[in-house]
Amino acid sequence: MNFFFEVLIGGLLSGVMYALVAIGFVLIYKASGVFNFAQGAMVFFAALTCVGIIDKFGVSIWLAIPLTIVVMIALGLAIERIVLRPLVNQPEITLFMATIGLAFFIEGLAQLLWGSQVHKLDLPIDDVPIPFLLDNYNIIVSQFDVTAAGICALLVTALALLFSKTKVGRALRAVADDHQAALAVGIPLQQIWAVVWAVAGLVALVAGLLWGARNGVQFALTFIALKALPVLILGGFTSVPGAIVGGLIIGASEKLAEVYIGPMVGGGIEGWFPYVLALLFLLVRPEGLFGEKIIRRI
Repeated sequence: MNFFFEVLIGGLLSGVMYALVAIGFVLIYKASGVFNFAQGAMVFFAALTCVGIIDKFGVSIWLAIPLTIVVMIALGLAIERIVLRPLVNQPEITLFMATIGLAFFIEGLAQLLWGSQVHKLDLPIDDVPIPFLLDNYNIIVSQFDVTAAGICALLVTALALLFSKTKVGRALRAVADDHQAALAVGIPLQQIWAVVWAVAGLVALVAGLLWGARNGVQFALTFIALKALPVLILGGFTSVPGAIVGGLIIGASEKLAEVYIGPMVGGGIEGWFPYVLALLFLLVRPEGLFGEKIIRRI
């Protein structure tokens, strides 16, 4: 039973970090109706920029992080101004294809600026078991995982409060419901988009630092975004709470499936089990747990 809880807790902690990546998608999709395929590239760019600043200029991580925050906010604003704004009122497939091209551009730019080699990122968080759980319950839970999940939870809470209790949040909800109606009542659509893309850049930085410290800063970070897809399918593409719940479900289920189902089929199912789960869920509730149900009339 201790082992079960150990696996479950580890999965839930990973799920919180999946949720953070998924929220980057949700924010942009809610504001502009664009599925931002470049979110994974932004995670990679953020982490590589941070370690690049540390290695090239010899500064501490405490200085590199604020500098990278400025870079990511500037990147988000530039994307909105140069890519999204000229494509206003274009078909959704056009915007989606634009973000695919943007993803390749950001990936190439990151490696052009800072190189393509794998970097080690050391955050001031020890990756050791929590003594209390180990000594009293014989459960191994990483202190790094708990701290990373706590950071993600704080950021998610801050974003939820920002978009539910502030004027910007109310404007975002109005824009998400109807762009034309929002414009009609004087909501500055382009400013809202700029804020959302800047916040998405900040979210990408936090996700990039945490996953980079865990797995190394490398091109594989771009695939973290793909892990967010099952999260979005389960939670709903327009729901921040859905991203959180979906992340927890995916994180826990993939770990439990690998441990308890994997040996029956030869192992290695952690990578693809979330997509099978998401596919099955689509057959039952295509809009997701917290998504808006669309009624189509024939």
